[in-house]
Amino acid sequence: MVYACQERQGWFKDYARTVRLPELAFVGSATLNERPAAVAARMAEALAFDLEARAACRTWEDALRLFIGHADSIGALVMVSGVVLSNNNRRLDPEEFRGFALVDPQAPLVFINGSDSKSAQMFTLAHELAHLWLGASAISNASAAPVAGFRREEVWCNAVAAELLVPLAVLRADLVADEPLEHAISRLARRYKVSSLVILRRLLDANWLTRDAYDAAWAAERARLRAIAERGGGGGDFYRTTLSRVSRRFARALVESTLEGQTLYRDAFRMLGVAKTETFNNIGHEVGVLP
Repeated sequence: MVYACQERQGWFKDYARTVRLPELAFVGSATLNERPAAVAARMAEALAFDLEARAACRTWEDALRLFIGHADSIGALVMVSGVVLSNNNRRLDPEEFRGFALVDPQAPLVFINGSDSKSAQMFTLAHELAHLWLGASAISNASAAPVAGFRREEVWCNAVAAELLVPLAVLRADLVADEPLEHAISRLARRYKVSSLVILRRLLDANWLTRDAYDAAWAAERARLRAIAERGGGGGDFYRTTLSRVSRRFARALVESTLEGQTLYRDAFRMLGVAKTETFNNIGHEVGVLP
């Protein structure tokens, strides 16, 4: 997957130079010495990441699509897939990795393991975007857990992602005294459209949970989510899935370049993972390049 994404990123970088797209100021604009909350605030402003709009989303999938759309709008290539290339028989295991970031000032790229739950993918996207702000490429097993032993960079990106998705000051205002933990997790996860594990981590950060209570709840919730994941799922719209795998921004640029004769159809088909001209044209319709 890394090689395929590097190929797409390399193509987009050449395209960006050809059409003279500017370098993106947010890439590499943060440092590890900055407070995560300060960087998360800048990211929220740049992304126009509105908590109420996210809370109003009917499903986690809608919220993730909204988040990806905001990242796309500032110039990030966000690619989501739960399988190796287009091989539906080779599933990507979220226990092995959840995503990665490939930094470039004109073609910053984030890959998200689509085999993970939609709510978990929200955190992965936030974590990998933090890597772009930091200007550091990385393969991550992004988890909301505030555990020791990870590189400083990963701990920092986790903290930024948690604050971006669930700002501590806003969360504290949402807490209800003596609310049963199960109810609090369910209510807050729906509001913030993040996983129950992210909520647990933020409840610990807010001192609403003791460390012992957190550890016990984390272990139980991990086991529950693992059981749900093993039951699996699938399906979905083919074109929406294809665009998710390569990013709408990338697909739009690739179709335009191919139609203009700057890119070979053969190369475009390979990078999109399609085999037919009809499918290519339909993707062109989906991204608004063809009428």
